[in-house]
Amino acid sequence: MYRSHKLEIAGVNMKGIRHMAAKYKQLAARLTDLISTNLQNGIHKLPTEAELCRQYQVSRQTVRQALSLLNAQGLITTRQGSGSYATGLSEDGFGNTIALLIRNEQEHIYPELVNDIRTLLADKGYTLSVYSTKDQVSREREILEKLLQDTPRGIIAEPCKSALPNPNLNCYEKFRKLERPLVFLHSSYTALPWAVCIKNDDYSGGYLLGQHLSARGHTRVAGLFKIDDMRGVERYHGFQSFMRDSGHMVPDCHIGWYTSAELNRLEDKQDTRFLSEFIHRQLPDCSALICQNDEIAYWMIKELSYAGLEVPQDITVVCFADSYLSELSHVRITTLAHKPHETARRTADCMLRSLQRLPAVSQEIPWELIVRESDAALHS
Repeated sequence: MYRSHKLEIAGVNMKGIRHMAAKYKQLAARLTDLISTNLQNGIHKLPTEAELCRQYQVSRQTVRQALSLLNAQGLITTRQGSGSYATGLSEDGFGNTIALLIRNEQEHIYPELVNDIRTLLADKGYTLSVYSTKDQVSREREILEKLLQDTPRGIIAEPCKSALPNPNLNCYEKFRKLERPLVFLHSSYTALPWAVCIKNDDYSGGYLLGQHLSARGHTRVAGLFKIDDMRGVERYHGFQSFMRDSGHMVPDCHIGWYTSAELNRLEDKQDTRFLSEFIHRQLPDCSALICQNDEIAYWMIKELSYAGLEVPQDITVVCFADSYLSELSHVRITTLAHKPHETARRTADCMLRSLQRLPAVSQEIPWELIVRESDAALHS
């Protein structure tokens, strides 16, 4: 009799436990629906535990178990003293993709940058899909239209020919209306002032190289920059601003500009005609040259040698980027070093904050000057 009664009590207890287990899972499912609805309306914060107890008529223990389950699934995060917030992740993994548009995935800075962004996002449950625009506006549009049909959770984009008018801005505006976070990388479109951008401080970099050359005695300095890229425009602006401030503003005849088409011909066919023309038209009477990046500087040093000019004996050459090409040249090149790991960290952080509707702001990363053999003091 006693034993039978004991078994009966145990059976009731087991039923109660199973009922409690089913209850918190049911609540978790209902909260998942609530999160999905709230995210569509831009709401990330969940109601408090007390509010959830009243709203769903359950105990605080059931609420805490449900929240713990959602936390384990990566759907929410808890901030001490603030409450629970939706992470922006999808329950089944569908829609947890972040799209990354870059100009050229084979370019020297991209492998470690992309890998870092992918790792940082994966740590929070997101998958990175990479698309190469080849710096072509038409290709950029194809990708954006595809993404509008199968909308990712967010977009990180490196603009195409950012200094030129772009017909694809309406696509980016559509993503904004869909409340999909957008983070620009390296530069941005000036017609989209609302977009967050993570980039190097190109203006200050140009100013810094001007200062460095001035300290080495160079006052007759030429520059070669990319005309359809805002990075080239800003680097020129910073460099020319220093030269103006120091009383040695560079005349237009010593400034050269090249296009994306000329860069493509250089990379694909080793067509260096625009470099040779620059040497003969813009470089005479100059003792130093600032190049857009070390790819241009690498090929420029070769062309200078063909023209009978040696670096740094006859002319100093400095540049931006500090890729392997700065070390590969037969004269190691003085350069401003970019910081791909820092860029990746800030880019991923901006995207993750935006996904949680937290403030995210544009940031400029300072350059680091690396002095090498291509750089010599001018002796009067």
